[in-house]
Amino acid sequence: MHEPRARPRRGHRALGRGTGPVSGSSDAVSGTTYALDRFPETLAVVRLAPGSEVPDWAESSSVFSVTATATETSLVCAARSVPTKARAQRPFTAFAVQGTLDFALTGVLAELLAPLARETISVFTLSTFDTDWILVPADRADDAAEAWRRRGHTVADAVPVTAGSQSRKKRK
Repeated sequence: MHEPRARPRRGHRALGRGTGPVSGSSDAVSGTTYALDRFPETLAVVRLAPGSEVPDWAESSSVFSVTATATETSLVCAARSVPTKARAQRPFTAFAVQGTLDFALTGVLAELLAPLARETISVFTLSTFDTDWILVPADRADDAAEAWRRRGHTVADAVPVTAGSQSRKKRK
């Protein structure tokens, strides 16, 4: 059985989170623009009981996440294999901020979520060591991409990363 354990605090994200910003000022809420990758897989967010093991049916995808708290275990995985009886929300499309973001940077999600809130697009967010991920309902993914483009952000199609792969971007 998986049990959550205490982890060191990550710290606040202040200015200069690596190669994430494409242009603009260092104050994300006032106009920094970002490049995002849009992943093709359909994802699900699944709620499991506290302390649950990752089920055998859970398939990895471009993003695969297990988050455990004292009250629940949440799983983000490929939607195709999630049993219909599972407590899940689906389908989602994932977008990831390109590049490695510095832990000290602030306002990245605020800058990226504000246009979606204005369009009443719900989100499920994740952060990894390197970057931030935004999951949106699949039927609103095109609307999300367009909302970001109107704010000056760029959105490009991505392909899943495979073992040994060095780039997430599609090669032409």
